[in-house]
Amino acid sequence: MARPPKHPQIPARHGVSPSCVALPHTRSAPWTLLLDYLAERLSVVDRAAWADRLARGEVLDDTGQPLPPDAAFQPGARIHYYRHLDDEPAVPFEETVLFQDAHLLVADKPHFLPVTPGGRFVQQSLLVRLKRRTGIDTLSPVHRIDRETAGLVLFSVRPTDRNAYQALFRDRVVHKTYEAIAPHLPALVFPLTRRSRIEEDGERFFRMVEAEGEPNSETLIERTEVRGAWARYTLSPVTGKRHQLRVHMNALGAPIVGDQFYPQVLRGPDDTEDFAEPLQLLARGIAFTDPVTGMARRFESGRALAWPGD
Repeated sequence: MARPPKHPQIPARHGVSPSCVALPHTRSAPWTLLLDYLAERLSVVDRAAWADRLARGEVLDDTGQPLPPDAAFQPGARIHYYRHLDDEPAVPFEETVLFQDAHLLVADKPHFLPVTPGGRFVQQSLLVRLKRRTGIDTLSPVHRIDRETAGLVLFSVRPTDRNAYQALFRDRVVHKTYEAIAPHLPALVFPLTRRSRIEEDGERFFRMVEAEGEPNSETLIERTEVRGAWARYTLSPVTGKRHQLRVHMNALGAPIVGDQFYPQVLRGPDDTEDFAEPLQLLARGIAFTDPVTGMARRFESGRALAWPGD
């Protein structure tokens, strides 16, 4: 099980912070070598690849010293390793840093780039790119947006400030606005508020669905521009459920242009991307009182959505 490293002084490499694994406490361990354990229990990486990482000094003990390829399995020990992927797909779009001080960094993320490493992406994640770009290993996102969504993401610079910035989102004292391009709904009167219960799809873990029960999500939706069969909507989420805006727009009968999950799955999370068809959803603006400096903050994305046919 991966955990934060016990010793924060173990540095990041190429923008990637080390993952930590606590070896099981057992008197009759079936593994003679650390390599035996890694190959069996962390088998997403095969034995040859683990042997290569050990040989390159990419597996460390709890003091940050490289472990040799023939290191013995030590029950209860903590080891650290650097995650990387041999066939990681490139995301051919660049992020922009809109603001940076001693406490806060605000990035403008392109479509298709995940905020943090996971699945098929490590180096091609916003966090790792920013760590490499700024040299700040302590950067940490204080909220998330979908990989498919473009726009604003906030990062704390210092670990001591992280909870204060995260509290803005937990306490709902940050105002967020999104833009989306979707079918025009002339029969509906705007602005309107969509409230519903959103839960994970029991058949496909990567989708969310509206379900019966007490609402746990709320979005204010405004129509701001119409071009023929299409409209631009401003979306102001009160809550932050996964895929909330995409689910709410789809439920109204206006799935967002380029959505590969709603109303039906056109391309799964592990399928090859079509970079020509981004989700037309943008985290446009964010405003709050900075909990560290007390200053009023307001940021706006410099990106633009594309109308169908443009």
